[in-house]
Amino acid sequence: MVTGAAGFIGSHAVERLVKRGDHVIGLDNLNDYYDPSRKEANLREVTEQALANQWPGTFKFLKADIRDRQVIADLFSDHRIDVIIHLAAMAGVRVSIDDPGLYYDVNVLGTLTLLDAAVGRIGPKNPKKLPTFIFASTSSVYGNTETVPFVPEDACDRPLAPYAASKRASELLGYTYHHLYGVNCTVFRFFTVYGPRGRPDMMAYKVLDNIFTGCEVPLYNNGDMYRDWTYVEDIVSGLVAAVDRPLGYEILNLGRGEPVHLVDFIKGIEQLAGHSAKLTSAPMLDADIAYTFADISKTRELLQYDPQTSVPEGVAQFWKWYQTAVLSSSSPNAR
Repeated sequence: MVTGAAGFIGSHAVERLVKRGDHVIGLDNLNDYYDPSRKEANLREVTEQALANQWPGTFKFLKADIRDRQVIADLFSDHRIDVIIHLAAMAGVRVSIDDPGLYYDVNVLGTLTLLDAAVGRIGPKNPKKLPTFIFASTSSVYGNTETVPFVPEDACDRPLAPYAASKRASELLGYTYHHLYGVNCTVFRFFTVYGPRGRPDMMAYKVLDNIFTGCEVPLYNNGDMYRDWTYVEDIVSGLVAAVDRPLGYEILNLGRGEPVHLVDFIKGIEQLAGHSAKLTSAPMLDADIAYTFADISKTRELLQYDPQTSVPEGVAQFWKWYQTAVLSSSSPNAR
């Protein structure tokens, strides 16, 4: 089961799993955090590629909300679910400040519903084999840590926004269900993910939107920030490795381990597009941090994780996708 299957990372995860022969149930409520047609296009792309390439796996999509306990219970009654890759969430540090209740409702209670289903508290009991639970957390849980690079052993007890706090709470729920019921739970803290099918609220997408539509985009702290940009296919490689290797309870970083100056990242996009962005200078928000840097040594050791895509290569792939999916007026996937 992949939750958030129609989203950015979820659609790539489904694609990789079906391509290698897995049978995947995808859940997504197609909410309007960003244009649902973008998510529908992701689903079409995955389905069309699977058919065209005759991939050996299968994909069944269900429009559903992870907070709907009856729907989740019925899924566990109707299917044998061996692994849950839980990607569905309300995302975005800054937006969570405006509506923290929604973020806790979806991110914490939604995670709790899935964990309850995994151990048979809702739906049928399955004492022989509990599903492996893979949870997508975020580097935002580190807050303004002084430990650099960021290590999974950090206390992460001072989140700067409701989004980060909701993800940290869900990490702890995963441990509780591992302790009480023996669920194998791998928590991945994602570092700034980018690539094809990226969300419109992400920086790479917004820079290109600014160039080609003129929409206003704030540049916080004049771009003097560093982010550990990680290409989406490298993230998916980590997820799939965890599918194949239950670890008990582990918290792992999924990043590239190479922070890049935001100004340089933007310059790379501008060079590919052949135009300069006109971003609006803005002060750094209290919920923001100036630096993210993943220590991925533990992930390398336990999962043989080895990110392959450099930032220039990844940005080029994103630009290629943006031209086809967004700029091309003849494309059925265009906004």
